[in-house]
Amino acid sequence: MKTTLAKPDAPKQWYVVDAAGQTLGRLSVKIANILRGRHKPIYTPHIDAGDFVVVINADQVKLTGKKETDKQYMFYTGWMGNERYTSVAAMREKKPEFIIEHAVKGMMPRNKLGRAMMKKLKIYAGSEHPHEAQQPVTLEA
Repeated sequence: MKTTLAKPDAPKQWYVVDAAGQTLGRLSVKIANILRGRHKPIYTPHIDAGDFVVVINADQVKLTGKKETDKQYMFYTGWMGNERYTSVAAMREKKPEFIIEHAVKGMMPRNKLGRAMMKKLKIYAGSEHPHEAQQPVTLEA
C-alpha cells in the first residue's frame, strides 16, 4: 500500500460558520480542524491542506457556566507591573472577534505553519461579511 501526501497547492474551499448560540470550545475545535485540513482524506500534518473559514456573529458565541465573568485574558507588555487582565464580558464589548480567534489559535500548531493556517480564518462580529465572491458553503457547526 502506498502512502499519499497532500500537495501544498490543493484547491481551497471556503466555509461560512454562524457562531450565534454555539458553545465556544466545540465551535473552535470544528474551525481548527477545517483550517488544518483534518476533515479531508488527504490530511497531512506538515502540509497546509486546510480550507478558509469565515465566522459570522462572533459577538453571540456562548460560554458555559460563569466563564463570562470569571474567565480572564492576560496581556503583558514586557515591562514590570504591566500585565492587564480583561474578562470575557469586557472583551465581548470591545473586540468580540478576539474570543474565537484566541480559542482557535490555542488549538493550532505553534510554528510557521500554524501562523499561516490562522491567516485563513476570517472573523466578523455581525452577520455580514465581504467574502460572497468566494461562494462560501454554509457549515453546520
